[in-house]
Amino acid sequence: MYEFIQHLINGLAAGTIYALVALGYTMVYGVLKLINFAHGDVMMVGVYVGYAVAFLLGREHLGTVHGALLVFAASLAVCAAFGFLIERFAYRPLRDKPRLTALITAIGISFALSYGFQLDFAASVGGSSYTILPGAASRRFPAIIPPQEWLVLGDNDVIIWNWQVISFLIALALMGGLQFLVFKTRFGRAMRAVSHDHRVAGLLGIPVDTIIAVTFMLGSALAAGAGILYAIKDKSIQPLMGVMVGLKAFVAAVIGGIGNLPGAVVGALLLGLCEEFIVGYTASSWRDAVAFGFLIVVLLFRPEGLFGRVQAEKV
Repeated sequence: MYEFIQHLINGLAAGTIYALVALGYTMVYGVLKLINFAHGDVMMVGVYVGYAVAFLLGREHLGTVHGALLVFAASLAVCAAFGFLIERFAYRPLRDKPRLTALITAIGISFALSYGFQLDFAASVGGSSYTILPGAASRRFPAIIPPQEWLVLGDNDVIIWNWQVISFLIALALMGGLQFLVFKTRFGRAMRAVSHDHRVAGLLGIPVDTIIAVTFMLGSALAAGAGILYAIKDKSIQPLMGVMVGLKAFVAAVIGGIGNLPGAVVGALLLGLCEEFIVGYTASSWRDAVAFGFLIVVLLFRPEGLFGRVQAEKV
């Protein structure tokens, strides 16, 4: 029983991180019908921004509330700006082109970020050397939230760590804020109108370019928040870390129904739970296979996803 509870807690902690990344996928797809395969790498950029800010703050500020808030705020802000630049200069010129063109561009951006961050490039300013690009080596993410046992059940059979609770609460707050923005605000109504038909929305006076740009910014900021939470959990970061997390988040979005926000969250939680239970009761080598096996099963029996709807398309 205790073992089951521990796997349940770990699965929920992993699932909430996948959910934040999956929400970015599903938001962009809902508005543009574009799979932004560079999304996981934007998450990686957010992690390295957080790493740099924590390094600049120094040890005396690590583990403090204001230090953690600064790391999160800087990561979210930089990735939001980065998402704006990607949309403005990479995707917007291709908006009226075939979808395959934008998809190939997304894959190109993903490779550029993944392998660009493996460069080891430093600059010297005032006699001091500063690393601009981090290199391919793995690095240990600073303990911006020092690990502490908050709850222990049984004879150390179930351990709930403070970072698990904090990560879960942060993820819930971000998801709840996004849900309120999309369904309860004027901007959310405009976003849903653009998602339905961006040409008609433009004719009705809705600033389509602004709505799409802000959608990219929101998705990128969520990915950055997920990246910091993932780094707190995993502790080791490297430039290719966003590839697998991004793919699993994409799988979660498809399982829940791509374009459906609650579906992305449910799909991510199911994926996180499946991974943890498979690892706990079989072997850790099956962890990555579970995600794609789950995807195949869902696509076989419900291609539109758990919460998706079948939509007829004119040919």
